[in-house]
Amino acid sequence: MLTINDITYRLGERLLLDHASASLPDRSRVGLVGRNGTGKTTLFRMITGDLSPEGGSISLPKGRRIGGVAQEAPGGPESLIEVVLAADTERAALLAESETATDPHRIAEIGTRLADIDAHSAPARAATVLYGLGFDEAAQQRPCSDFSGGWRMRVALAAVLFSQPDLLLLDEPTNYLDLEGTLWLYDYLERYPHTVLVVSHDRELLDTCVDHILHLDQGKLTIYRGGYTSFAKQRAEKQMQLAKAKEKQDAERKHLQAFVDRFKAKATKARQAQSRVKRLEKMETIATIVDRDVQPFSLPGPERPLAPPMIVLDDASAGYGERKVLSKLNLTLLPDDRIALLGSNGNGKSTFCKLIGGRLAPLSGTMRKSAKLETAYFAQHQLDELRMEDTPVGHLRELMPDAPEAKVRSKAAQIGFPASKADTPVKNLSGGEKARLMLGLAAFAGPHLLILDEPTNHLDIDSRTALVNAINDYPGAVILVSHDRFLIESCADRLWIVGDGTVKNFDGDMEDYRALVLGAGKAARRKKAAEASGAKPKTEERKGAATKRMAQGPLRQKLNLTEAKIAKLTGLIEKVDGVLGNGAAFARDPEKALTLSRQRADLAAALEAAEEEWLELSAELESA
Repeated sequence: MLTINDITYRLGERLLLDHASASLPDRSRVGLVGRNGTGKTTLFRMITGDLSPEGGSISLPKGRRIGGVAQEAPGGPESLIEVVLAADTERAALLAESETATDPHRIAEIGTRLADIDAHSAPARAATVLYGLGFDEAAQQRPCSDFSGGWRMRVALAAVLFSQPDLLLLDEPTNYLDLEGTLWLYDYLERYPHTVLVVSHDRELLDTCVDHILHLDQGKLTIYRGGYTSFAKQRAEKQMQLAKAKEKQDAERKHLQAFVDRFKAKATKARQAQSRVKRLEKMETIATIVDRDVQPFSLPGPERPLAPPMIVLDDASAGYGERKVLSKLNLTLLPDDRIALLGSNGNGKSTFCKLIGGRLAPLSGTMRKSAKLETAYFAQHQLDELRMEDTPVGHLRELMPDAPEAKVRSKAAQIGFPASKADTPVKNLSGGEKARLMLGLAAFAGPHLLILDEPTNHLDIDSRTALVNAINDYPGAVILVSHDRFLIESCADRLWIVGDGTVKNFDGDMEDYRALVLGAGKAARRKKAAEASGAKPKTEERKGAATKRMAQGPLRQKLNLTEAKIAKLTGLIEKVDGVLGNGAAFARDPEKALTLSRQRADLAAALEAAEEEWLELSAELESA
């Protein structure tokens, strides 16, 4: 279908594509993956013809149509349904010509072609796509100009999906969608009748909707059969094989070089030494796969956990002024809860987060919460609050005004900005790096409750995995709003659904919710197939994760106390060393020096014992 042949492209001094080649099978669904900044969007622009490669070629069979989401969202007076219908340019042109055509043969040709492309069902198909992406019948008749930029990008996505090009190019299509729209898109792409090439960091999409992975790494393209999990496994196996082969080759090189060094000066062995030199020269170096390290996320927990319950809502309501958005809220939040909020955009998820986070007071009813409760709130719109000219160190210094420079920089490294990265102006950081900084600032003080509203936007797959690990290690409570199903299934123990003006517990897993969104038939079949394959139900996994965290709770508390003890003993030893270092102070009172020396020995012994205890607790926690 699509053939990429030996292409090369530079962006300034950076070599993005280095004699890269790949071929996409016809009617395949391919996920294009690679770290941020490797050139995925550049490759898309070369496929569409917006950029030309320095060398090589990209070819598509004659007559095949390429379609992608328009970079500028529609915003004119046309209704949403009109914008989507207009995306099928052939249908629109044929209908316009049918109004003016007079030649009977041409009229017959137009009618036949309209029947061939199923033109008369187009309005119903366009309405179905729009509805799946969150636009009800009334919204479909409203002009594009009535909607915000994010909603208009959904219309642009609906238009290209409706037009069904032979090669569909999608660049992070779920970024503009809520969870419900994302679930619908999964289902649509699984059934797409032509070739798809999609750039995405959504692991669930890459596991359920694609049958090949195209990996862009170090300027080269490699295609793998299967979804993302299969790709990761294949690549890990290849990495292991290459590492073993390189280890073997390095040993052989060392042996040959030792022979050459030892015997090259001896006449009797000169010929043998020369043959080994030639063998070394002809030996091709095995290049191993090098993965760039991903900085972990830092989500420090509270020094002291709160007694349950942490928050209790009793017949509470929330809204703005006299407008109630949510009512009849009867919920309890525990100190170690992991809750994901489900429900379409506009149903009140953000309002609920603001209520729980203390940014809104209840309009009626009661909300009881611990007086010592500390809450951290992260939302994508907060990225605009960062000072673009300042640096990560500058933002942290504001939170640590009395701390020495070394400690501020240590904290910067801890949240993912080591060395020179800590001095990079925010305006020069990537979207993922800005999100990492904002999250680190929000969770700086070790809150009891962490509210995360779409935390994975702008993060690549490896960074999302690092975030999942950080959330699962975080000892406090978490409320998640996300369209990333992988994040929800990996972190959430409980699901609450926001809809019909209230929030209530959802007694099911994500497959059950998918059934609710899309209809029960297909989701039920998927769940049955998963159970037949031996896959563990997600409800059991969530219960297991909650039990695991409860078991780890006392261990974590002991570990925190031991860490505090180590820090205290270290500080006391430093003070004693400072006094003992001043020899003149004990010239008149040598007994005092002797007493301090004994105290230091006792402190050092206590520190060693505390460190041993810390190692034992850490090992016990890891095994748990």
